[in-house]
Amino acid sequence: MKRRLLMGGIAASTLAAPFIANAQAPLTLNGAVQFNDDHAFNKTLLKFEELVKKYYGKPINFVLHRNSSLGLEKQYFEYMAQGKAVDYAIVSPAHMSTFSKAAPFIDAPFLFRDLAQWNKVLDLDLLKPVADEVAQKAQVMLIGYAGGGVRNIFVNKPVSNLAEIKGLKVRVQGAPIWSKTFAAAGMSPTVIAYNEVYNAIQNNVISAGENEAAGVESMKFYEVAPNLAMTEHAITIRPVCFSSKTFNSLPKDLQDAVVKAGKEAGAYGRQVESGEDEQKLVALEKAGKLKRIPFKDRAEMKKLVDPVMAAYAKEIGADGIFTQIVATN
Repeated sequence: MKRRLLMGGIAASTLAAPFIANAQAPLTLNGAVQFNDDHAFNKTLLKFEELVKKYYGKPINFVLHRNSSLGLEKQYFEYMAQGKAVDYAIVSPAHMSTFSKAAPFIDAPFLFRDLAQWNKVLDLDLLKPVADEVAQKAQVMLIGYAGGGVRNIFVNKPVSNLAEIKGLKVRVQGAPIWSKTFAAAGMSPTVIAYNEVYNAIQNNVISAGENEAAGVESMKFYEVAPNLAMTEHAITIRPVCFSSKTFNSLPKDLQDAVVKAGKEAGAYGRQVESGEDEQKLVALEKAGKLKRIPFKDRAEMKKLVDPVMAAYAKEIGADGIFTQIVATN
């Protein structure tokens, strides 16, 4: 039976290697996450582990590498595509753009009206064409969808309307749609690695970033940018990913357990993150660490962004998915 062991170091080539072990030795699956166990992503991946064990019903080991010990999500996705080091992880669609132009679009700004529409789109499996493309081109399966955090702009000064965010130097994710939409709204977007955002604001390289409550809390962005402009510009989709190369090496009953557990763990993660969002913001505000600022021009911002979204959807061949999402009530 194949088994994966960590060999030391963080290079993908040395992190793990399958080898033939004693037939009685249980398989070990390696997961990776950037956060600690207080974060919704960790809770989702631990639920995935629990469910796989339940549905498989045979000995199996899981090792979840926490707190970015194996790098960042972009690296996790590359490792899974190679079939090395990481077998499962939660990865932002923005980090899949090398393999699928449509993937970052499912997480784009102003795509969803509200959480109810967002949940319905996921329940209807409208994102299947994107999952199929990622599986084909990247050899990574999207086995469930977590997320549900509402993203806002954290900034080192109070801003509450379009005039005040004009020219704002804000960090965005690496997918082109993020830069395009934020520029359309009048801001000056720049791509910076997630783990460098805090220092970039502290050193006045940028003035702001955007994230959901869990990210703002865990990365302590409120220390350098204590004003949260409530733009509510995006609702996160965070796929639970699994390496196709690992999957194909598993016995059929374990494959079935992984697929079933992935879908259920994703649904669990959505409940956790969407439910915790408001609680975390209230707690930060009560502690005097953060101030929520109503954003008066959200509707006007969306009008500026909508044409960019429609054009981009057509450009990357995602106009069919975009039309279906817009029509979902």
